[in-house]
Amino acid sequence: MPVVAETPVGYTLKVGDHGLALNDLIGQPIEITFSGEIRCIHCNRKTSKSFSQGYCYPCFKRLAACDSCIMSPEKCHYHLGTCREPEWGENHCMTGHVVYLANSSGLKVGITRANQVPTRWIDQGAVAAIPMLRVATRYLAGLVEVACKQHVADRTNWRTMLKGEAPDMDLVAERAALLEKITPDLDQLAAEHGQDTIETADDPVWTLDYPVAIWPEKVRPHNLDKEPVVTGVLQGIKGQYLILDTGVINIRKYTAYNVRVRVLSE
Repeated sequence: MPVVAETPVGYTLKVGDHGLALNDLIGQPIEITFSGEIRCIHCNRKTSKSFSQGYCYPCFKRLAACDSCIMSPEKCHYHLGTCREPEWGENHCMTGHVVYLANSSGLKVGITRANQVPTRWIDQGAVAAIPMLRVATRYLAGLVEVACKQHVADRTNWRTMLKGEAPDMDLVAERAALLEKITPDLDQLAAEHGQDTIETADDPVWTLDYPVAIWPEKVRPHNLDKEPVVTGVLQGIKGQYLILDTGVINIRKYTAYNVRVRVLSE
């Protein structure tokens, strides 16, 4: 779902060539129907199963965007000359990245390309986030993240996030404390990769608000593979989830699915 970083976050649901302004539908019943057809978002091949959120199996095995280093950037092998698509790697990995702290279900560390701030935080449902370091490449960001994970989680509890239960915290103080803890790691990485490849960020905290009218008490996920027709009143949107009175649905998970969306009150 494309987003606009406003207050609250503005969401659009892309269905084919059309865009549906979701914020305007809060409080209305909607229906999502899966036709049973899945097509690869890269080659448009019909596939019985979606891999890596939208790809057919051949593309999953071939494309750099589906390589294991996407989930584990410290495993990047571009510098070894074995990248699946070197040109793709130049544009997506060998470019500036941000190592950040975010609060979505509690404190977590993460990385993103510099041009994906604050979209990445919105996709994770963070209520607050702060840049901690700017680094030269995705590989280096991954190495920094590994050092951080010794002290801070790198995962979001999506159920807690969708209940709106993120605790209050001082991200400026958390940033300073974590930087102190990983100083030896940063010194070593700078010595190996160059002093100009790692820069400390002093940006202020970003705060994010989401269009949610009612938070769910229990989080029940809808599964289009088992439940091809989903209906319910849209009560909110957070991260890449629609919050319905009947359950929640992760829209990103079904990127390659052929679906029809109807607003039942119309």
